Amino acid sequence: MSNDHGWVPPGVDTTVPSPARVYDYWLGGGHNFAPDRVLAEQIQKIMPGVRDAARLNRSFLRRAALFMVEQGVRQFLDIGSGIPTVGNLHEIVQAEAPDCRVVYVDKDPVAVAHSELILAGNGNTAVLQSDLRDLDAIFEADSTRKLIDFDQPVGLFMLLLLHFVPDEWDPVSIVGQYRDRLVPGSYLALSHVAAEARPEGMDEAVQTYNVKSSQNQAYPRTRDEVAAFFTGFDLVEPGLVGCPSWRPDGDGDFSVNAEINVVPYAGVAVKP
Repeated sequence: MSNDHGWVPPGVDTTVPSPARVYDYWLGGGHNFAPDRVLAEQIQKIMPGVRDAARLNRSFLRRAALFMVEQGVRQFLDIGSGIPTVGNLHEIVQAEAPDCRVVYVDKDPVAVAHSELILAGNGNTAVLQSDLRDLDAIFEADSTRKLIDFDQPVGLFMLLLLHFVPDEWDPVSIVGQYRDRLVPGSYLALSHVAAEARPEGMDEAVQTYNVKSSQNQAYPRTRDEVAAFFTGFDLVEPGLVGCPSWRPDGDGDFSVNAEINVVPYAGVAVKP
């Protein structure tokens, strides 16, 4: 990224790595700072497949979004949306159905600031800076109410988000609060780092991330723990699987490293 940080909100400490900006770097984006790149490269040396894992998650987003559009969903809420890069949710769904509306939510002020720049002029999108636990702020925001009719089904995305939520926050309950505010026919797409995955360097990579990014700890979870997030939803086929195994379009949706293919769990479910 350019050294011109004039667009960065006042008070943002760009010397501290953030998950959104590290992920942006792995995806090949340009909206990150030197500390983000240093940490991203350090983790990549420890766990060579981490960039591929990020790519697989991005491909899952596309397939899940297109699936929801096919089911008739026209409004979307993306929690922990990160920094817009090529292949964002609004680009995918609006290319299929131009009337689709998307509200992005992230707590990182840099992610929100750059989202505002990217989304300027697109009246069917909005971005909010908020913690995922502050549901009232998210659901009652003027921009949310303008774009989303909560009497109609919503596509809810929580991708690579909940492994940054500690158990003491009761993340299953948090997801349940979102579920309870959505009408039947709404969908949840979710991906989460798998505790059972053991690709080269993963344990050390998690430990390194937690040391270097002390404000954003990572908590890989087991398959059963991730499945609990879908309580009250019905998983659609093929259920909760390794990220690329969710309705792949072809071999390109998989990594050549079989161990990387199971690093993020992924699933889509509908509220009955």
